Amino acid sequence: MSALQTLTLVHVLISLAALFTGIPLLLAWKGGKALPDLATATIVLLLLTSLSGFLFPFVKFLPSHAFGVLSLLLLAVTVHARWSRQLAGGWRSAYGATLAVAIYLDAFVALVQAFLKIPALHALVPSDRSPGFAIGQGLLLVIFLALGIPAVRGLRRAA
Repeated sequence: MSALQTLTLVHVLISLAALFTGIPLLLAWKGGKALPDLATATIVLLLLTSLSGFLFPFVKFLPSHAFGVLSLLLLAVTVHARWSRQLAGGWRSAYGATLAVAIYLDAFVALVQAFLKIPALHALVPSDRSPGFAIGQGLLLVIFLALGIPAVRGLRRAA
């Protein structure tokens, strides 16, 4: 296995692990449970996902880089809110919202990659300009709004 293939595999596994910790975290928050250890794992995995994305060779700035920068900015607020501000006052909501959006961005990119790499999905969604792309990403957004907003509200109750 080449170094690039290894990097790709590690990057994908970290990204999927972030989703497998992040979605249950949002569900727990929705139920009023903070689960700080699971949140820490999710934050670390999302940071590793974004940072490892910049290890791939590139010659120009791509949309994937923009997503990585945006995710890192959101996670900087998440980390500051949690550890510097101790989730005091409005920082609890900022923490929940920025982490929820970072999890959504990871899911967005995972769906894009699924459309590109899984043959059956690629046949349905051959490009980001096809109706299936908009439908898939629109459904993902609706799901995350339906999960994320109550999650942040539940996190405030978990205080």
